[in-house]
Amino acid sequence: MGKLDVLVANAGIAESVTLEELTEEHFDRLFSINVKGAVFAVQKALPLFQDGASIILMGSVAGVKGTSGFGVYGATKAALRNFVRAWTIELKDRRIRSNVVSPGPIDTPATQRFSAEAFQKLTSTVPMGRVGLPEEVARAVLYLASEDSSFVSGTELFVDGGRAQV
Repeated sequence: MGKLDVLVANAGIAESVTLEELTEEHFDRLFSINVKGAVFAVQKALPLFQDGASIILMGSVAGVKGTSGFGVYGATKAALRNFVRAWTIELKDRRIRSNVVSPGPIDTPATQRFSAEAFQKLTSTVPMGRVGLPEEVARAVLYLASEDSSFVSGTELFVDGGRAQV
C-alpha cells in the first residue's frame, strides 16, 4: 500500500482557436490543463512510484499533425511527448518507463455531437476509414502499463487508424 505501479495522466481539453483569435488566456488555459497538470501530477507521484513503474500520458495525433484552429492544443500534446522522452533518461536508474498514447479521432460523446457532415469529414482523414473506439485506446494504455511493454520507454504509441502516419 502507498506505492504506485502505474500513473495515467488523461486530463485535457481541446478548443479550436485560430491564430488571429488566439488570446494569452486561451494559451495559458490549455497549457495549464494539458501540460502543467500532467507534469505536476507525475512530479507529486514520484515518491510513490515503485521501481519499474509506468507513466503514461495521453497525447493526441494533433501533436504531430497540423490542424487549423488547433495549433495551441497540438503544441500542448507535443510538449507531453518531449517530457516523456526527458523522463526516460531522468528516471532510468529507477527503471520507471514513460510513454505517450496518442489517439486519433475516437468515438466519444464529443465526436457524437458533430453534425453528420463534420463526422464524415473527420472519418475521411483516417486511412482505416473509421474512427476508433475507446476500448482500443484503453488496450494501448493497458499494454504500456503491463510487463508486456517492459522494454518500451520514451515512445509515442499512436492509436489513430494510421492518421498520423500518412
